This record gives sequence, structure tokens and C-alpha cells, in this order.
Amino acid sequence: MTRPPLNRRLAEFGTTIFAEMSALAARTGAINLGQGFPDTDGPEEVREAAVRALREGRGNQYPPGPGVPELRTAIADHQRERYGLEYDPDAEVLVTTGATEAIAASLLALVEPGDEVIALEPYYDSYAACVAMAGGTRVPVTLRPHEGAYVLDLDELRAAVTDRTRLILLNTPHNPTGTVLTRAELTAVAELAVERDLLVVTDEVYEHLVFDGAEHVPLASLPGMRERTVTLSSAGKTFSFTGWKVGWVTASPELISAVRAAKQFLTYVSSGPFQYAVAEALRLPAAYFDGLRADLAAKRDLLSEGLAQAGFEVYRPSGTYFVTTDIRPLGATDGFAFCRSLPERAGVVAIPNAVFYDHREAGAPFVRFAFCKRTEVLEDAVSRLKRLA
Repeated sequence: MTRPPLNRRLAEFGTTIFAEMSALAARTGAINLGQGFPDTDGPEEVREAAVRALREGRGNQYPPGPGVPELRTAIADHQRERYGLEYDPDAEVLVTTGATEAIAASLLALVEPGDEVIALEPYYDSYAACVAMAGGTRVPVTLRPHEGAYVLDLDELRAAVTDRTRLILLNTPHNPTGTVLTRAELTAVAELAVERDLLVVTDEVYEHLVFDGAEHVPLASLPGMRERTVTLSSAGKTFSFTGWKVGWVTASPELISAVRAAKQFLTYVSSGPFQYAVAEALRLPAAYFDGLRADLAAKRDLLSEGLAQAGFEVYRPSGTYFVTTDIRPLGATDGFAFCRSLPERAGVVAIPNAVFYDHREAGAPFVRFAFCKRTEVLEDAVSRLKRLA
């Protein structure tokens, strides 16, 4: 062949680090704290709702392209009851194959070749690939550690906007750092978007996983943002059914129409019976969401304290499934090498944060651990990690 088979837009993207580290965990028998999936299923009543839908023949054939009406209505009700955001379930809600497809469809729909897309790095790895597939140019704005947490430099964000900027791709609560952007920070982002006439795609899949009194503020709820924000979320993280791949988009009719134009040529539809189950899940009482947060906060504390005792510098997250650590106190500086040796040294798998950066050197000494596991698994992992101390 006269040229490589892979499209040059994707040439920089090989096998994901998650696949590599999960394979390493399986090969070595290490505890996998790399990939962010729970090791237990979510609520039994939600699982039974999926079984009931299967048996009753609801969703076994192609569901409607925008998603089943029951789920679209439940999503609209959720946005109104939680955040005071009104969405028409028929014109302003779109169900997707997880948030991953929502990200891809949004960027393919809204970004032209040559457009610049600002993203907060470190960022979830699909962001970079989706910007590339759309022909856009990534412009990273780096969250940096400061006084035990990662923070956004608003001046750096403002300076990153040029005449070619099309949109800001925002993620809060933020994976992998666990940062939850404050209302003041989001207000500044909103003012910038209005001033420079930018769209914002905001990934809010961890919206229910915030701790220590942190507040999740949907960007679309701020002045001037309802008509220029594409909000993404999903059921996987909130209800511990990551394999169901049910996500959604809420936005104005014009933006939903654009995203749907791309989405219909990706999967068209998926997860039929699971959509009915997620509609029921979104109507669970507040006690479920409160219990989920309390359980994950306790697991965060268990793992964070264990990592600190093992010698890591720990950045205590305000949200998500993940805790980021600095390995330099352990005498290491290369996160890739550290994570590849960790299963043999301590019987635990983690993820090097550098994979989430364009500026790899900025992420080199940082490593991410997932705490969305059973307590006894985390206790075992903490015991193993003490070998590093």
C-alpha cells in the first residue's frame, strides 16, 4: 500500500490505555483500579425493570430514533426537578449510546474542519479522537494542581479563544482530576461564551457524584447559556450499569437537530429495553442518590488515606470515581513506567494521567486510581500498596 491503512486523523490514537492496563491486570492477577466501572450491579429494581421490558417485548425491536418517549420524558423531568431547566422531551432530548456517542455525535455535528475546540486537560481520551474525526483542532487549557486540588486558570481559558474557536468542551465533575467547577468559575465560562459567541458542549456524566457539599451546576442553567449549550449525561455511572450504554443529550431544538443528524449515522438506535429501565431509574427517590454519594465518599476516603500512607501525594477529589496522585514522593517521575511496573510491585493497576494530556510532560508524574469498587477490594488494594512505602 502506498499509505498506511488508518486515516491520518486517527494515526495518533492506538489501543486505549484502558485496554492495555485491563489486560495487564488480567495477566498478573492484580486488582484493577484503572478503568472506571463498578464491580457490583446497580439497584435491583432497575435491573428487574430491564428484564420486565425484555419479557414484555418493549424495545426488542428498533426503538424510536430519538429514544423511547418514556425515557425522554424522564430525562426532561429530571432536568426540571433537579436544576429548574425546562426541555421539551420531543424536540430537545436525544437518547444516545452512552455519553461516548453523545460526545462523538455532538462534535461531528457542530465542528467543521479547521475549527478550534477548547478542552480542559487532562481530558477523557475520546475527546481528542472525536475532535480529530471532526477535523477540528484541539486547544488544551490545563487544569493545574494547587493547594491539594486542580484548578482552572480563567485567564488562560480566555487567552485560548481565537477567531477560529467554535466551541468549548467542558467536563464537570471532571475526569480524571475530580474537580467540580464552582458556580463562579462556570459563570465566567458562560460570560466568555456569550461574549465570543461560542457553543459549549458540557459532559456532566458524574453530575450525581459530588462530595463534601460540592454543588453541580449545569452550565445551561446560567444566563445566556440555554440556547448555546449541549448538555451530555448518562445512566452508567449514576446507576452502576455501565454496560447498558444509555446516554442522552439535552439542548435547544436547533442543536438537538444538528446532533441527531450525526447520531443517526453512528448507531441510529440502541439499548431498547434498557431505555425503559433507565426511565424508571431516573425516578428513584432522593434517598438512592444520597446513599450513592455517601458510599462513594467513604470509598474515596478509604483509598485516599491508603494512598497517602503508601507515600503518594493525594489530590482529594470533590467528585467522580477517581483520585489523582503524584508519584514524585515515591521517587518516580514517569507515570507510564510506574503504572506498567505497579502490578508486579504491588499487585494493583492504575492509569497514567499523561494519556489525558496534549502536554504529556504536564501529566507525567500523575497517576489515577478508581475507587468505585467494593470496600473489601479497596481494603485489599490499600494493603498491597503499602509495599511501596
